[in-house]
Amino acid sequence: MSLSQVVDLVNSYVWSTPLVLLCLGTGIYFSIRTRFLQVRLIKDMVGQLFHGRASRSGVSSFQGFAMALGGRVGTGNIAGVATAIGTGGPGALFWMWMIAFLGAGSAYIEAALGQVWKEKIGGVYRGGPSYYIDKGLGQKWYSTIFALVTVVSCGILLPGVQANSIASATQQAIPALTPAISGAIVVVLLGLIIFGGVKRIGRAAELLVPFMAVGYILMALVIVAIDYKKIPAVFSLIVSSALGRNAVFGGIVGSAVAWGVKRGIFSNEAGQGTGPQAAAAAEVAHPAQQGLVQAFSVYVDTLLVCTATGFMILITGMYNTADGAGGFLARNLPGVEAGPAWTQSAIDTIFKGFGSQFVALALFFFAFTTLMAYAFYTESNVAYLFKKKSRMMITLSRIFMLAMTFYGAVRTAKLAWGLGDIGVGLMAWLNIIAILLLSRVGLATLRDYEAQRRSGQPLRFDPGKLGIGNAVLWLQIAKQREETAAEEGETAP
Repeated sequence: MSLSQVVDLVNSYVWSTPLVLLCLGTGIYFSIRTRFLQVRLIKDMVGQLFHGRASRSGVSSFQGFAMALGGRVGTGNIAGVATAIGTGGPGALFWMWMIAFLGAGSAYIEAALGQVWKEKIGGVYRGGPSYYIDKGLGQKWYSTIFALVTVVSCGILLPGVQANSIASATQQAIPALTPAISGAIVVVLLGLIIFGGVKRIGRAAELLVPFMAVGYILMALVIVAIDYKKIPAVFSLIVSSALGRNAVFGGIVGSAVAWGVKRGIFSNEAGQGTGPQAAAAAEVAHPAQQGLVQAFSVYVDTLLVCTATGFMILITGMYNTADGAGGFLARNLPGVEAGPAWTQSAIDTIFKGFGSQFVALALFFFAFTTLMAYAFYTESNVAYLFKKKSRMMITLSRIFMLAMTFYGAVRTAKLAWGLGDIGVGLMAWLNIIAILLLSRVGLATLRDYEAQRRSGQPLRFDPGKLGIGNAVLWLQIAKQREETAAEEGETAP
């Protein structure tokens, strides 16, 4: 059995129907329990983006948002959307929207938990599933497994997907830039940033992420505006295909659901356990602030960036859809595999000869910022596993990740995506079960936040008052606050 066949077999178990149902069910559960915060608290989501400043130990709230969004917005937003449409039909885009809407509730819970049980290691805030599974559930074996899976996924399996997409799109735009050359360039640039630590990653994300997202969405708006008369037909195609009512795509509604959820999670990472690691790095007054910010980042990733790709592809008709039996239900680009080439062809229909260069540039920024996020996630879990020797081990993990990034650039796309899917699926299994078990704490942070907002008092978080144990860092902050207040009271005239 070849490596590719082994990867496909493992994926068939990891991404089986139970995981799809678990992702959808968890999103529904948290949406109901939070009273659909993804609708009620949109104003707060946006408002909290700019609260809190960077400190010696943490990044600002916006930098935490940009780091997580940099991780969410990657090749999944271009190549991933194409793959979903190619296998699940246009209806897959609808299910990507659904998992984003429902996943915003899950994203809040996991990010808030990441803040509750964050720690300061080597003078830097670290947190995420490994930390809240350990401190919240008291299951060291479970947290260790998650940390190991994350190091393998973000440090070994997933970088190849991003690097491979950069190499593929770059070579199509500039044939002289072979995958080996592209891979080398990416490795050098990435090394300059990740060896600067979390602060440099945060600053780079703060600058790159808004620029890349806005530019890409503007291009999509131009293309959609030119063909605006097709918008109702495209919406109808997406919805009817998703619900099994389309004459052409109705027969693959199961694939639409499965691939929409699969690629949706790969793209927006809601429930995967990566977002809370970026959230934990932020300097905020209350865990709910980063919970809301990370919920909003899911919206930006899928409802804006993924939708931009989907509409460019569908409105121009630049896609193929397999029938699952070796044939095609739609074949508008014969011989062209699902990936960046579809978006490049879509742009070329309007701006001749511009598509390849634009998508190559967009994909470079998208994938590069995701690689930065993967480096940070790997570091956070290495720091958890090797607290006393974390500095040396983090340096080794950076070197190894750079090597895997180069390797990913020169290997086949199919194998890269297969390995990446395994990593995402394993992390999702482990993290979703954990946040369900810790849902009481996540929901308590939301109630506490809303109560303080209604009272008009400054946001403060005291885990002791909420009956939350082992939140050592926050207890220290609360104690320092009380001591400062007492000293000011004694010195007051």
